[in-house]
Amino acid sequence: MAQLECQNLKLGYDSRAIVENLSFKVNKGDYLCILGENGSGKSTLMKTILHLNKPLAGTIKTGDGLLPDEIGYLPQQTLAQKDFPASVKEIVLSGCQSRCGKRPFYNKKEKQLAAENMQKMGIENLAGCCYRELSGGQQQRVLLARALCATQKMLLLDEPVTGLDPNMTEEMYSLIHQLHQSGITIIMISHDVEAALKFATHVLHIGKDIFFGTKEEFIHYTNCPDCAGQIRKLYVRPVNSIF
Repeated sequence: MAQLECQNLKLGYDSRAIVENLSFKVNKGDYLCILGENGSGKSTLMKTILHLNKPLAGTIKTGDGLLPDEIGYLPQQTLAQKDFPASVKEIVLSGCQSRCGKRPFYNKKEKQLAAENMQKMGIENLAGCCYRELSGGQQQRVLLARALCATQKMLLLDEPVTGLDPNMTEEMYSLIHQLHQSGITIIMISHDVEAALKFATHVLHIGKDIFFGTKEEFIHYTNCPDCAGQIRKLYVRPVNSIF
């Protein structure tokens, strides 16, 4: 059974549809990259999966041991969030809130989990630092550690490299790849077709035409005008090439 299955989704706001007839499934260990132009409904889909928005129609089901509250989320950051006056440790620990139930405090096990995830992200030395004083790459590592405190099963990432320089972008993609290799299912929104085709196992493209399939199938998909140029650049050999 799939960890996540969406059937005949209709997404939008105030009864105005952005996406219709959207169906796909994500199995344990998949790395799904969601592509599409701005305004195509990518972030709306992610928020609907997280039950932050309600679908206008259709169903979303979780299975294979994944519960709806066991999905970690790394959202796009706003300027206000980047200026949040809390310590790194406090922010990472807040990812354990769903584990606390009605307890008003974090227990030893949750504090240990936060420490382990900070170490995994290479930010243990920043535990006492103020979040707003960190670089963009460091902030993303903090938020990724926070998301890992919520789950070890599935992570949803909304444009995780936005605003990062090339070196930080490469480091972030590498960290996400390592998490996927450890067994965590990844669903990532991106405008970066090259990264999608480098790391993803599956691609969902949302737009005038909807595509869902494997990375290999997407490379040969022709109804994706906003991606076609990048795909040709990556995979089509020049006519005069002798190699």
